[in-house]
Parts: sequence; C-alpha cells; structure tokens
Amino acid sequence: MNITATKTDTANVLVVAKIESTDIEKNITKAAKKLAKTATIDGFRKGKVPLTTVKKMYAEQLAGDAENQAIQEIIESAKKELSINQADIISDPSFKKYEKVEDGIDVEITISLRPTIEVEGYKELAPSYDEPTVEDSEIEERLKTLLDNNAPFKKIKEERALAADDQATFDFVGTIDGEEFEGGKAEKFELVIGSGQFIPGFEEQMVGMNKGETKDLTVTFPEDYQSTELAGKESVFTVTLHEIKAKSSAELDEDMVKRLIPGDDNATADTVKEKIAEQIKSEKVSKLYNETLKPQLIEALVAKYDFDLPQNIIDQEIDAQINNKAKDMSEEELAEYKDNDAKIDELRDSVKEDALRSVKATFLVDALARKEGIEVNDQEVSQTIYYEAMMSGQDPQQVIEYYKNNNLLPAVKMGMIEDKLFAKIIGIEQ
Repeated sequence: MNITATKTDTANVLVVAKIESTDIEKNITKAAKKLAKTATIDGFRKGKVPLTTVKKMYAEQLAGDAENQAIQEIIESAKKELSINQADIISDPSFKKYEKVEDGIDVEITISLRPTIEVEGYKELAPSYDEPTVEDSEIEERLKTLLDNNAPFKKIKEERALAADDQATFDFVGTIDGEEFEGGKAEKFELVIGSGQFIPGFEEQMVGMNKGETKDLTVTFPEDYQSTELAGKESVFTVTLHEIKAKSSAELDEDMVKRLIPGDDNATADTVKEKIAEQIKSEKVSKLYNETLKPQLIEALVAKYDFDLPQNIIDQEIDAQINNKAKDMSEEELAEYKDNDAKIDELRDSVKEDALRSVKATFLVDALARKEGIEVNDQEVSQTIYYEAMMSGQDPQQVIEYYKNNNLLPAVKMGMIEDKLFAKIIGIEQ
C-alpha cells in the first residue's frame, strides 16, 4: 500500500492511500484460512474445508473484512508516521474518498485530533455583576401562594352544587358501547375540579352536581391517549358524587410550618420566610447566570482564544444544527432540499459560523474544566435528572431510561460540567 499522511493543521490529519488489489487478496486469503479452521460446511469435516470453497461461500464477507483490515492498517501507519497517540484522536475517521478502481481502492481519510489549547488569562474574562436582592414584598407574595397551595380542603357546611376548584369525592364507572373497560372504574376518588387530571370534558361536566347525585358524562378520549385501545373513542362515565370540599384559608401557624418544613422541630414562621428568601434569591441568581453572565463569558472565551478545530467535529455539529432546523420545516420546505445539492450547501453555510462557535466553546469548556479539576460523575447526572423529573411530575426512572436509550446522558453531563466551571470562574453560587 502507498500511504501519505499529512497534518493539515494541529487538529486535522489527511491520509491519502492506495490499497492495491494484491493487498486485498492477501487479507482475503488470511481471513479465509482462519475461517476454514472453524467453518462447518456440509460434505466436509470441520477444519478440512478447502480454501477455494471458503472463499466462494463467504466471498462478500471476506472482501468486506479484507477492506476493513486494510483501512485499519492505513490508519495505524499514519499514527506511527506522525507519532499520534490514540488518546489524542477524537471521533471516528471519516472518508473524503473511497473509490474502487481497476487495480485497487483509492482512499482519502481525515483524522481529527484533540485541539491544543493554551488556556491562560481566562479568569480575567469573568463578567462582573450585582448580587440580586430580595424585597419583603416578594417574600410575602410567595408566602401567600405557598399557603394557598397548601391550604387544606374542608367539607362545605352549606348546601350547594359542585364548583370549579372544589375537591370532589365520587365513584365512577366508564363504559364504551355499554362495556366496562380496564382502569375505568374507581370508588371514593378525590379530584380537584379544574386540575385537568381527567380527560377533557369530564371535570367540566361535573360542575353543578349536588351531593348524592348520579350523572352520566359523555367524553371522548384524545387521539394521542396513552392507551391505544381507548384513544379517540367515545365513552360514558357514570358518576356518583359523595362529598364536596372547598379549600380553606391557611395561616402560617405551627401546623403549617411543620407541613412546609418537615423534620425540623425548631422551625418557625421566620424559618419559612428565610427559606422563601433563599429560594427567590436562588431563582434570581439562576436567571442572571443563564440569561446574562453565562452568554457573556462564552462570548468572551470564544473571542479570546484561537486554535485549530477538528473538521470532523465541525461537520457533525453542522449536521446536528441542520437536523434541528429540519424538525421545524414543513413537508413543502423539506421537498425543496431533496436532490438539490446547491440548496443543501447553502443551508450548511448558513449554520457554519454557529457550528464553529459551538465546537470552539465545547473544547474550551473541556480544557478549562480539566485545568480547574471540575468533574461530574454518573451518579450526579442521574440524581439531577431524577430530581427534575420529580419536580415536573414525571416518572424519574422512565425519564432516566429515555435519556440512556437516546444517548443524551453525555450532553447532560457536559452541561453540568459547564455550569460548575462557569460558576467557579464567575464566582457565583448555583
């Protein structure tokens, strides 16, 4: 094989090679001899299959393996020639050319290397800021909302019909075409009317019912309902209302303090207000960081440092940004790009600058995090996803599995490392 390896810059290697037909044949013969020792073919004893028979029966597999072997040899030769460590290679090599010709295969391969970055003077780029303050009026407003949300429901004393925001206790039986279905029946079920917990139309039709009343509610399951057997079908729910409760007014008394801060026997009303103040301040700091300080720091870092970027990674980022744009395109817009290389190139050019900034920022974060000793382990990632899932009312385990199955955990980890790093540089508590 004829191989020429050249560093086009500090982050990219171009390998030009010619795989001779004789090289492919040597690799095929070598692989066939190995396969002949284990292959089981009718009419032949194990290990006694003629080489010509193995080559004929496994021709396609052997040719593919032989070409892959030749590519690996080319890459290993380039690494040796240019003294490249495997740890410095990022991403899989990509092919600029792979053309089968009469006497072999002409190949051009690009290898991406981790950029060399001299990260000095970055701390002086940290943006200045005024620490957020919390007003008493903000604490009182948040406290009122907190008390309203935690106010207990109590049985109503007056005789009146069920209204929005009441809590109803009732039995229900659901049927479709007169037949009950699984999960469509319950007794003494509690529901806050207007919470949206049931399918559309259910809670609205309960408004106006009186205690002891039985009523048939006709509703249609949404087309995207989680149970495909019920999705889009009309059903009738027979509902019997047993009790009506209304939310009572709540005060920051001893019982409410215990409810808001469980496990702290020494907590007082002032403790609750202190916790609220801390929460509001944390929210303000987070908003300031995400909307102002973080973008300013990234912009300053990208502007200050200049280094070569691996082309493979740039191309991957361009592809990712184009895919994101494609998700928002109509079928008509997507059709305009089909078989239109010029229009696709125009689209790639339109996102190229953003892609370059994104890739540059990613490598800067990696280099700075290593310099500052910032790390995030897998347990921290799982705990963060778990907490956010719980706060949004989702099943934490299902969310974690979704992130795993869609290979999203590395991106979450990178985001957490970035936030830890920037918070340290800026000097802000996250």
